[in-house]
Amino acid sequence: MTEHATTAPSGPESRLSDPSTFVPELGAIAGGMTKAAENGSVPRTTILLAQLRIGQLIGSTYHTVVQSGHLREDGEPEERITAVASWRDAPHYFTGAELVALELVDAILTPNPSGERVPDELFARASAHYDEKALVTLCMAIGRSCFFAPITLVGKPSPGRAPGENWRK
Repeated sequence: MTEHATTAPSGPESRLSDPSTFVPELGAIAGGMTKAAENGSVPRTTILLAQLRIGQLIGSTYHTVVQSGHLREDGEPEERITAVASWRDAPHYFTGAELVALELVDAILTPNPSGERVPDELFARASAHYDEKALVTLCMAIGRSCFFAPITLVGKPSPGRAPGENWRK
C-alpha cells in the first residue's frame, strides 16, 4: 500500500526571484485587485471556483494548488473541487450562478472559432444570476488571476509554500 504525504511538497525552486523585488508596485496592484474582486457582491466560493478553473485552463499547478487549498480551508467538499475540471458534466455539484461563472471563465479563456467568446445568450444567463456590480466584480476576479498568470507560468513559484517563500531566494 502506498502512503500519501500529509504535508504539501516543497517542490522545486522557482525560476524567478520574488517579482515584487523588481516591481515594487505589485503589492499595491495586488491589493487593489483583491479589494475589487472581494467586495462581497460575489460569494468567495464562486470566485475561488472560477479561479481554480482558470488555473486548470492555463495549466498552472501553482494556481490550481493555491485555489484548491483555499476551497478546502473554506470547507468545500473534495467532490466539488474535483468536479471543477469537468464542470459541464457535473452540474449537480454547482449552483446556477457558479455554473455561469465557470462558463464565463471557459468562454473568456477559450477561443470560439464559430463566433464571439461571450455571446448575448451567455451574457443574458449571467445577468439572470448577477447584477451589474456582481458581474463586473466577477470579471475583476477573473482578470486578477489572468493578470498574475504570466508571472506564475514563467516564474513557476513553488505551490504549497507560504507566500513569500515560493519564489527563488
